[in-house]
Amino acid sequence: MRSEVITVQTGSRPTVRDITAEAERFVSGQGDGLLHVFVPHATAGLAVIETGSGSDDDLLRTIDDLLPADERWQHRHGSPGHGRDHVLPAFVPPYATLPVVDGRLALGTWQSICLVDTNGDNPSRKVRFSFLPG
Repeated sequence: MRSEVITVQTGSRPTVRDITAEAERFVSGQGDGLLHVFVPHATAGLAVIETGSGSDDDLLRTIDDLLPADERWQHRHGSPGHGRDHVLPAFVPPYATLPVVDGRLALGTWQSICLVDTNGDNPSRKVRFSFLPG
């Protein structure tokens, strides 16, 4: 298995950051297999969604509707409402596994791999790519 960790800057506001290009570079020329993407953080996740058409903003709005950043959370360190960031990975998992065919991601036409980060207290994230050859 081949593995690599990259650093992604997500900033101080909730964001959906497309990391498809980084994943494509990692699997380029690797043949057939599986790409596993993992975010080793308790307050971030990965989503395979369409970006650029408003879906990324829709996702953040939906997260705000389902998991409001208010004082209801028992986990209370950090920014106000930060407890919801620790619940996020139960809804947006910190991993995704994708097929790779002839060294290319086998994503659908409009699919992108996105890092979802609602935690403005941590503006820098690690993402691990692991390739398992077929």
